[in-house]
Amino acid sequence: MAKDKSFDSIANKFSRNIYGTAKGQIREAVLQRDLQAEIPWLGQDGSKRILDVGGGQGQLALFLAGLGHHVTLIDISEDMLAIANKRAAELGLSERLETIHAPLQALATLSLGKFDLVLCHAVLEWLVDQQAAVALLKDALQPTGYLSLMYYNKDAKRLANILYGNFDYVQADLKVKKKVSLNPNQPLDPKAVALWLQQLNLTVISKTGVRCFHDYMRDQEKAATAFEQLLAFELEYNQQEPYASIGRYTHLVCQHA
Repeated sequence: MAKDKSFDSIANKFSRNIYGTAKGQIREAVLQRDLQAEIPWLGQDGSKRILDVGGGQGQLALFLAGLGHHVTLIDISEDMLAIANKRAAELGLSERLETIHAPLQALATLSLGKFDLVLCHAVLEWLVDQQAAVALLKDALQPTGYLSLMYYNKDAKRLANILYGNFDYVQADLKVKKKVSLNPNQPLDPKAVALWLQQLNLTVISKTGVRCFHDYMRDQEKAATAFEQLLAFELEYNQQEPYASIGRYTHLVCQHA
């Protein structure tokens, strides 16, 4: 039986292999750009309530706290939360950051109230019941609130593996017997996600591909040595088709219909 992924004891590995790399920097730049472009109150005076579900070491949570908002950060890894709290203290943001050690599914019982913005980035692909998870996120929203949802794009994963020549893997519907620790278990079908959002009366107001070019580059050293040029291309084209649909991750900003 499939199980949700746990991230206990691999916080440092995430820092090295995800957050501290070009792909992590692209992800943060894209998310910050999208949120500031689509949410009118984000950079204004006055604190809003923000929920970051599975926010890990708090990179985006601390960015938003730095803009003056109160952020509740939930994660299943105590190690990740410890890093987030340490960084908040270093930045003088501890009063604006609350951390809770819990899984996404605990939203149903935590009684946290409603939020102006709910973030869930790179979490759904580690879960078994993804549709139910999206419904919980929607339940945490104020009637005028925003949902920022980023998920691992199954179409992009299929494309990349065909280009890499991993034909048997693609024919097996991208499933392997032995899981790689940082490789998401359950990439999402964009059509299924669109249907779930429609059923929840959530309207997509922006769609962005995250890492539309980086992950397809043959020369990964070039991605590091010419990073600023690469980032500029990502930001210029990642909301245009066909690029928006082939990013390794898809970022959606949604509101109540």
